[in-house]
Amino acid sequence: MAELEGGDFSADDTGVSYTFSKQCSSLRKNDFVLLKFLPCKIVEISTTKSGEHDIFHIVGKHIFTNKEYKEILGASNIDVPHVKSLDYQLIEIKDNYLSLMDDSGEIRSDVRLPEDDIGYQILTYYESDRSVYVTVLSAMGEDQAVAVKPMSHA
Repeated sequence: MAELEGGDFSADDTGVSYTFSKQCSSLRKNDFVLLKFLPCKIVEISTTKSGEHDIFHIVGKHIFTNKEYKEILGASNIDVPHVKSLDYQLIEIKDNYLSLMDDSGEIRSDVRLPEDDIGYQILTYYESDRSVYVTVLSAMGEDQAVAVKPMSHA
């Protein structure tokens, strides 16, 4: 997975922006934000006064790697990534890529099987012929399977 440190990540190939600007004063715990140019979920945020201006101390975890990042900002605005989470039905696993079907029947096969506990769970369900939903998180032009849950049979 390529990290976008210092790169041009303002938009994808279609011109759709990866980020939008948000006032630092409106940020809360569990919001998404760019820290060190990486999409992170805020785990801790505090403010201190420096003269007339607030200083923001933000700690976040990278949404794909869970690595912790910290920043101290004096700015009034910060870039926030567009983050999307969708559930797909797992169809198959081929060459370490997941074939996933959305609610409208569209199939995608461009999400790698994660090399972590989630990947192990997905593979275990697949090998035991259990039907599952895989949650895919998308941000900054990257997609990653982040959760798996068995389908309920009515």
